Amino acid sequence: MFLLNPPQVRPLTPWSRLPDRFRQTRRSPWGDANQQGRATDSFLEGPVFDAQGHLYVTDIPFGRIFRIDPEGEWTQVAQWDGEPNGLKFLSPDELLVADYKNGLMAVHVRSGQVRSFLGRRNSERFKGVNDLVFDRQGNLYFTDQGQTGLHDPTGRVYRLSPQGRLDLLLANVPSPNGIVLSPDERFLYVAVTRGNCVWRMPLQDDGSVSKVGQFFTSYGPSGPDGLAMDQTGRLLVANPGLAYVWVLNARAEPVEVLQGPAGHSLTNLAFGGPGRRLLHVTDSTSATLLRAEMDVAGADIHQPASPGGAD
Repeated sequence: MFLLNPPQVRPLTPWSRLPDRFRQTRRSPWGDANQQGRATDSFLEGPVFDAQGHLYVTDIPFGRIFRIDPEGEWTQVAQWDGEPNGLKFLSPDELLVADYKNGLMAVHVRSGQVRSFLGRRNSERFKGVNDLVFDRQGNLYFTDQGQTGLHDPTGRVYRLSPQGRLDLLLANVPSPNGIVLSPDERFLYVAVTRGNCVWRMPLQDDGSVSKVGQFFTSYGPSGPDGLAMDQTGRLLVANPGLAYVWVLNARAEPVEVLQGPAGHSLTNLAFGGPGRRLLHVTDSTSATLLRAEMDVAGADIHQPASPGGAD
């Protein structure tokens, strides 16, 4: 990668670690398929903040959601027979979860009650949903990754309208993962993990997509995972295989690189804290939240006015 102006490089700082009382190292079906059978005590992803400053994260292999308060204290919110990944709020009291095993699920953050939101499309199960984002109108965009990759470039990107209409936008992605909208919502960005890149999707007025292109190309053993956007339109990309977070300008040039511990897997990211200028990053290798203070606040995160959903 040739750059006229090399980006600033700075380390991420450890903030809060999954307490030992929630750790029990063992194998899982998800780990057998996605971690080459490695026994783990967790695999954290999907960070999202509520209005009170609590951070919620998922634990994929053991079907758990945790809440972390502003002081870094952990509480288990829910556990079920699932593999939860991306999170967004449906309402102040309910999270929408991209559950790799069960489809889209909803979790009440006070009671821990779990319900199905969208388990199938035309009676067919999803490959394995991964991440999701709402626009201002309440449309939900989500990725369906499964085990796709360069050997099987059939990963999907969907849009679910507030009225329950489900549109298939892409069906040719080699491992669609993180997903985020530009601040003006004219473009949708999708992390393409096995292609080691990020795609940029122009959204047309009629709801279709056109001239999808490759926006950013990375390198290393595992490509882009979670995405975030700041208020100026810079795209932030968690790159697990490098333990980097790329901060990209509108030309996809890295203007900053945030580094985690070498050899660790940085998977997802979310803005929070005062003025939403603290970037929080899941280090899934050590089940630790890392963070860095940014010079620009995160873009607004939307939730639907009237949540629905049906199988």
